[in-house]
Amino acid sequence: MENKNKFGKKIKAIRETRNISIEDLAEKASLAVEDVKKIENGELVPGLAPLIKLARTMGVRLGTFMDDHENIGPVVSRKNEKKSITRFSNKDTPLSSDLDFYSLAANKAGRHMEPYVIDIYPSSEKGYKLSTHEGEEFIYVLQGEIEIIYGKDVYTLTEGDSIYYDSIVKHHLHSKGETTAKILAVVYAPV
Repeated sequence: MENKNKFGKKIKAIRETRNISIEDLAEKASLAVEDVKKIENGELVPGLAPLIKLARTMGVRLGTFMDDHENIGPVVSRKNEKKSITRFSNKDTPLSSDLDFYSLAANKAGRHMEPYVIDIYPSSEKGYKLSTHEGEEFIYVLQGEIEIIYGKDVYTLTEGDSIYYDSIVKHHLHSKGETTAKILAVVYAPV
């Protein structure tokens, strides 16, 4: 897996356009100044929770960090079209990610949900970092087996299983076993 941080430049551009200092952004988003600097410089692949906090603080939707152009009408994703990959980190390792996100609504103006197909690669690391953010998530397993830590509970889901939960509860999602899993995920994060 090639690791890329495609968010940094957009976050920095939005922050600068709105005349927000890194220190103010970090404070309002409840993030470390050093982490925001690393995200902007491409030295840190951010997790979903910090990205949602940054988007909310700047008054933009999460998809703003991923889109280049916006369509007012419907957006159709075809299975044979090449989709761009976005990587989110779900670990403490700065440039590491087990999750490849394929947006199903890239460029849709004014959306309130973020639908993705996500490839979840097996991880050799066991120290999972739980995340929390405002909103809700819906997960449907397309192939393989995943494990979701949700608060004090652990759920194992296989092909055809789904789960819907409040993202404010600490959670973590990862592949269970030695094979790659594939899920459909819909994330709602209020702006």
